[in-house]
Amino acid sequence: MPDDLRVTPAEALEQAQWLLDEDRPFHAHEVLEAAWKAAPDAERELWRGLAQLAVGLTHARRGNSTGAERLLQRAGERIAQYRADPPYDIDIDGLVAFCAAGAGTPRFRRSRA
Repeated sequence: MPDDLRVTPAEALEQAQWLLDEDRPFHAHEVLEAAWKAAPDAERELWRGLAQLAVGLTHARRGNSTGAERLLQRAGERIAQYRADPPYDIDIDGLVAFCAAGAGTPRFRRSRA
């Protein structure tokens, strides 16, 4: 990922989801980190939490379960702050539950069933 990557929130979520679906959590982290750095102050903790979620998955895939658990816990705490008014149709409750369970591939957006 280029250091100066610029993506809209929707693009960041789409790209990160695709990368996670392709089992490339570190690359998803890079996209989410770029969004975090460019986010307005009111959203920074959300994007930081999403980036931590992805890097937590990276640790899990590499066998560092302690690091993964710690990062996923911090990610869930940061993401949970946005429950009252979830931006960008992000599935806050689903991501917080994912962070608590720490398995599989998270889904960023709420399903439209």
